[in-house]
Amino acid sequence: MEEKLREIGEHITRALPTAIKSFEIVSGELTVHANTVAIEDVARFLCHDPRCWFWSFIDICGVDWPEREKRFDVVYHLLSPKHNLRARIKVQTDEATPVPSICDVYPGANWFEREAYDLYGILFTGHPELRRLLTDYGFDGYPLRKDFPLTGFVEVRYDDQQKRVVYEPVKLTQEFRNFDFLSPWEGTDYALPGDEKKSNGKGAT
Repeated sequence: MEEKLREIGEHITRALPTAIKSFEIVSGELTVHANTVAIEDVARFLCHDPRCWFWSFIDICGVDWPEREKRFDVVYHLLSPKHNLRARIKVQTDEATPVPSICDVYPGANWFEREAYDLYGILFTGHPELRRLLTDYGFDGYPLRKDFPLTGFVEVRYDDQQKRVVYEPVKLTQEFRNFDFLSPWEGTDYALPGDEKKSNGKGAT
């Protein structure tokens, strides 16, 4: 399988030399690193070329690298039922530079591009209706960015008693960022509530 994927990667690189930066085989899947402006051409080639035929669209997801100049990876996952192989395309972009939509190639990409826009703020040109999908109307910010704050925002829910939608401050029931990451088998260096007897050498160990 790996040899087959490598042949496809080399075939794509020869066919689209200006569109493909590189390719690699990762976890039994072909990963193609493409130029952002050429994503539609790459997707169309993977979909229609007989040696590829990745015509089954799976999803699009974003990855946020805040310290990088082009902070976002946009990752496309495809399946070839004909060859029983999987491939992913990766492109990079920033907060202001849009990525060409692939909805003309894969109509199923419509809502996934909207989701990437809604949760990461990734822009897509040529999309038929690029608007938020999961958050509320007028929502401020992009929840899956790593610099998105955990507090200070409101949540929306339907109140069955009031029979209407209500807005409330976000309440976190757990302090998510206060873990010591110690092994539970080794125990901690400090006494937990209820373990006071352990510190004086008496009681259970």
